[in-house]
Amino acid sequence: MLLLILFGLITAAYLGLIISFLYGWKRIPDFQLKGLSAENTFSIVIPYRNEAGNLPALLRSLSGITYPTEKFEIILVNDGSKDNSREICETFLKDFPLFNIRLLENERQTNSPKKDAIRTAIENSNFDYVATTDADCVIPPNWLHFFDEMIRENNSEMIAGPVGFIQKSGIKKPYFQNFEEMDFMSLQASTIGAFGIEKAFMCNGANLCYKKALFLEGSGFTENEDLASGDDVFLLQGFRKKGKKVAFIKSAKATVFTNYQNNLHELVQQRIRWAAKTSAYTSVFAKFTGVIVFLMNLSLLIFTFLAFIDLFPYQYLMLFFLVKFNVDFILIFMAVKFMNRESLMRHYLWCSIAYPFFSVYVAGLSLFKGYEWKGRRFKR
Repeated sequence: MLLLILFGLITAAYLGLIISFLYGWKRIPDFQLKGLSAENTFSIVIPYRNEAGNLPALLRSLSGITYPTEKFEIILVNDGSKDNSREICETFLKDFPLFNIRLLENERQTNSPKKDAIRTAIENSNFDYVATTDADCVIPPNWLHFFDEMIRENNSEMIAGPVGFIQKSGIKKPYFQNFEEMDFMSLQASTIGAFGIEKAFMCNGANLCYKKALFLEGSGFTENEDLASGDDVFLLQGFRKKGKKVAFIKSAKATVFTNYQNNLHELVQQRIRWAAKTSAYTSVFAKFTGVIVFLMNLSLLIFTFLAFIDLFPYQYLMLFFLVKFNVDFILIFMAVKFMNRESLMRHYLWCSIAYPFFSVYVAGLSLFKGYEWKGRRFKR
């Protein structure tokens, strides 16, 4: 009986959490550009390391920016690349002389190369707002217009935007990439939902903008320099803690697209890196969310085993699983519809079964092991 009550309480807490995200999603209105003349100025910051295979696509998308060239600059920061990434950026600089492009070398100061690269760029930047993306992404032509109008409409001091995956026609994706995208859709839906209930704790540095002065006033990443990743979420949580105004651009047209991980090992390493920073979150709601999600998935595994050896009624196991299955379906379907990726839902059944195993495995590894990132090894 006690086990049943425990499982029921965890499921109820999880159900309440997902319902709050659904409510938050509905509270954020769809955002549309009004075609206003550009006003704010932006420093586009892009760290890169060994991205020779991805940089050409990113740089092509940067060349298509429709924002007035005098109102933005592009700062590319080389983080010790061992391939010809630097040469590709130098060619971009020569091919677009009308753009304000600057090539910098990372100035390492901490255990986080990416945070150091962003800090290096910001300290050498000239404009009022910092817009960040990653070297394996492509950006929409009106990217800076979305940030500009959001700032002017809402007085936002930090703005997050949607991120999707680059789709290549005629190529069948491996199953782990469908799983990766499904998991990412749940994270994006939760992100937007949390913004909607004014409890934002997640965002993605691939599509992010914030006021430069806030970064400099708050000393940037000084509170979490020991963690290699988290340049995006720690800034968000830090700004919210100080009462700064944050917002999310709920528009598919503002989406920045990124690449899938190349193999399952890279996916696991990425998720370990993401999970490893959870304990350092300053947001109580973020920690609560992480604990409830973990307990829900762990409970499903434990009680499945107990039901298998007849120590727990399988009828209740199926009931609690179906509760999770259905509320997750609604949340994820909202995200895939928003991103025009409804076809992804054909993988929902097997992904929902695999996810508890995957998430508990990754969470366990994040507690005891380090991870690989951009050819470097980081300790726990």
